[in-house]
Amino acid sequence: MCSEKAKNQKMNLETRAYRGQILFFNPQTSTMQKPDLCWYQDGLLVIQNGYITAIGSYQELFPTLSSNILIHSYKHKIICPGFIDTHLHYPQTEMMAAPASDLLPWLENYTFPTEAQFSDPDHAAQVSTIFLDELLRNGTTTALVYGSVHKTSVDCFFQQSAQRNMRMIAGKVLMDRNCPDHLQDTAASGAQDSADLIERWHQHGRQLYAITPRFAPTSSPQQLQSCQELAQSFKDVFIQSHVAESQAEIAWVKELFPSYRSYLDIYDQFGLLRPRAVYGHGIYLDHTDWERLAQSGASVSHCPTSNLFLGSGLFDAQRALAAQASFSLGTDVGAGTSFSMLKTMAAAYQIARLQGHYLNAFQLFYLVTAGAAQQLQLPMIGSFAPGNEADFIVLDDGAIPLLARRLQKNMPLEERLFSLIMLGDDRCIQATYIAGQCLYQRT
Repeated sequence: MCSEKAKNQKMNLETRAYRGQILFFNPQTSTMQKPDLCWYQDGLLVIQNGYITAIGSYQELFPTLSSNILIHSYKHKIICPGFIDTHLHYPQTEMMAAPASDLLPWLENYTFPTEAQFSDPDHAAQVSTIFLDELLRNGTTTALVYGSVHKTSVDCFFQQSAQRNMRMIAGKVLMDRNCPDHLQDTAASGAQDSADLIERWHQHGRQLYAITPRFAPTSSPQQLQSCQELAQSFKDVFIQSHVAESQAEIAWVKELFPSYRSYLDIYDQFGLLRPRAVYGHGIYLDHTDWERLAQSGASVSHCPTSNLFLGSGLFDAQRALAAQASFSLGTDVGAGTSFSMLKTMAAAYQIARLQGHYLNAFQLFYLVTAGAAQQLQLPMIGSFAPGNEADFIVLDDGAIPLLARRLQKNMPLEERLFSLIMLGDDRCIQATYIAGQCLYQRT
């Protein structure tokens, strides 16, 4: 199918149709508690110039198409919106599976030395390429991404992303204390670098920017104040940081910010809780924190493989749901152990079960498609509404012998998707399409 990839702009104007088993969620009527599933056992997805023009059953839609439209068949495969990963660090790609006893020594011994290399634009470009290729290979079409403290790291990342026409959200990490001297910026320089990057890249094609203080311990009150000023000046940019990931981290935060009610309250008092603000982890948030998140429109990215790897703790999805707060899923590469959102969904399910809760397969798929798009206020992705951007993937749940054997039994769709989540990995991604163009095909 990738032989169909456009070689020039003229190809982008062609209308194409894709036939398969089509799955998505209606963003207008779906909630996390009750995702509104749209399923076509034999469906047709029609695309022109990178946008969806029609979606429906093959039997009803095919007669309406012009006779010269080429139909690509993905028989017995599932076509669904591309996955959305709401928390990961591209400079940490090459340090995945680095052992450590806890979050803080992991940062000191591995993360900071690794990220120091990103002052070199050639290195940043090389890792950006590897990172984006891994996203495509795992069916992730949009991600909320951390760069390093170096301005050039974000420039290089956006250059590579723009070449692929991917919808990426990224930001330069801000750190003006409690990190190696060679990785420090200042409140003033970090704010200026961020403003320059926003002007250059936010809304440039499909690129979007996120104000990115690493976490409260590595930003002084002056730097957090500069983040607030940036957020006030650029009201539609994203905000991303970390909150309440580990007990040792929380104890450190209390020493550094003794007058604040909670870790989350620090960000709140600096005006950094609002829609399009996403905070990684949120394991140790209390009821007041969750209520404040819901009121503000900010949200949490649950990073289950990272939390298990570092032993940080177990995210309480039920507490978030009870407060009507929003959360999504993130791989958190490189503490996370896989780029695969299938593996991330499986880990989220297991963490919920350890606490006596249950997330079904429809809820999990909703979290990484329409639910994440709603959380990020990006209605043009995450579902197959006509007019949406045509980022989609083809899932082959027969690609793994054990999974194929499991699926020989006639089973309900929810059980089929659950098996795909629990037994699947990158081998189940047959193809990844960005704005209607095939950028990855499993060989």
